[in-house]
Amino acid sequence: MSQSDQSNFGAHMRIALVIGSTVSTIKNEVIRGSKLLIVRNADTEGNATGDPYIAVDTVSAGAGDLVMVTDGSSARYTNQTTNAPIDAVIVGVIDSLELGGQLSYRK
Repeated sequence: MSQSDQSNFGAHMRIALVIGSTVSTIKNEVIRGSKLLIVRNADTEGNATGDPYIAVDTVSAGAGDLVMVTDGSSARYTNQTTNAPIDAVIVGVIDSLELGGQLSYRK
């Protein structure tokens, strides 16, 4: 396994529910101007699970949106987060989820 493969090992794309936002006036210069949202991982029906955490929003998501979150070192590979000191980034808003031919979530 190469060094770059090892740094991404364990990173996941997750389903999460946006439950709020946060404001931070004092933060690392690299993320100044970034929208910070509070999310909780969610199941495939859109129900929040687990503890809340903060993710940088790159897609103009809002409270109540079901989103795709990338975490770990992969979070630093978007145009807005390159080399930023972050661990979670919102990369998409989910319109619907289908599992085994059954619709489990629709916005």
